[in-house]
Amino acid sequence: MKNCMRKIVGIGLTLSMIAALFAGCGKKADKASDGEKVFYIGGSGPLTGSYAAYGMGVKNGAELAVKEINEAGGINGVKIKFSYEDDEGDQEKAINAYNILKDKGMNIMMGTVTSGACAAVIEKTKQDGMFQITPSASSTDVLKYGNVFQVCFTDPNQGIASAKYIAETGLAKKVAIIYDSSDIYSSGIQATFKEEAQKQGLEIVADEAFTSDNKTDFSVQLQKAKDGGAELVFLPIYYQEASLILQQAASMDYKPIFFGCDGMDGILNVENFDTSLAEGVILLAPFAAVEGIDDQTTKFVKDYKAAYGELPNQFAADAYDAIYVIKAAIEESGATADMSIKELGDALKAAMLKIKVDGLTGKEMTWSSTGEVNKQPRVYKVVNGEYALAE
Repeated sequence: MKNCMRKIVGIGLTLSMIAALFAGCGKKADKASDGEKVFYIGGSGPLTGSYAAYGMGVKNGAELAVKEINEAGGINGVKIKFSYEDDEGDQEKAINAYNILKDKGMNIMMGTVTSGACAAVIEKTKQDGMFQITPSASSTDVLKYGNVFQVCFTDPNQGIASAKYIAETGLAKKVAIIYDSSDIYSSGIQATFKEEAQKQGLEIVADEAFTSDNKTDFSVQLQKAKDGGAELVFLPIYYQEASLILQQAASMDYKPIFFGCDGMDGILNVENFDTSLAEGVILLAPFAAVEGIDDQTTKFVKDYKAAYGELPNQFAADAYDAIYVIKAAIEESGATADMSIKELGDALKAAMLKIKVDGLTGKEMTWSSTGEVNKQPRVYKVVNGEYALAE
């Protein structure tokens, strides 16, 4: 009998240990330290590599918004947990980052930062039914399933708005385009800009491409623009390549107006770049760190500088807005943190068509069923080494 009892006790202890082991393995990462459920927002973007300034801005802007919301009591009394992974702007690494975040307990996706990476991740969020909002992936490719919403303008909208602004303000009649044909962001803007420019009566005297394999020497493209008499060079590209173009144009004594879009933001922070070469550069973007535009922008710039020791870029503002858009959608829908990923995704998707948000990057922002944001762009100009609203 004693042997039998020992066996029973031993079996009981073994079962208890197994149960405890499985309980530990199955513990959800979407719980706060006190055991309460949280809204677990995950994000990814490039923290290393060529576009690290974009990803770091998104991470910082989102963290600042999460901190503010949690200190104010959370969303309907529920706190936000936020995690961010480096995807280097690479499609495969973005998918790996998504899987890591999901394993941690992510139930809402804020990201990714770049269009190519986002276009890869939407396959996963569609499959899981997860709500996804991207602060800065502007390609229409990311909208094909209807479960992704953008805070940024789409590439077509940026191209159209840029052409209209140039024509309506009389900045130039002869225009050249230099773009990256290997990048969906750049080529998407180029296509609609060219079409709208022709409608607006602008003359395209040069339409020159480069690729990711050849993006250091732009002498041929610039010479064609100069020979064609281009008064303005449209650069729907990222700031790294734009800084090289400005340097090489100066060496050729070619001084047209340079006009870019949101990818140009960051040009004043390029290491070892003579920012005087950017004087007069114009960019169409939803945000620039210009204090005094309004109280909300002034506060954000001040708080961001205090937290991170630098001025925020447009990507930081996009991400800050993205977190507050998620908050508005949760409040509108009445969603709760104990919902399944799909239940939460469906609730937030429906709410996005009803909310109106006043953000850093746009006032009274609304969203269409395709996921596109509706808001007015701003145009900035580099004056005395700083961004200012263009007149």
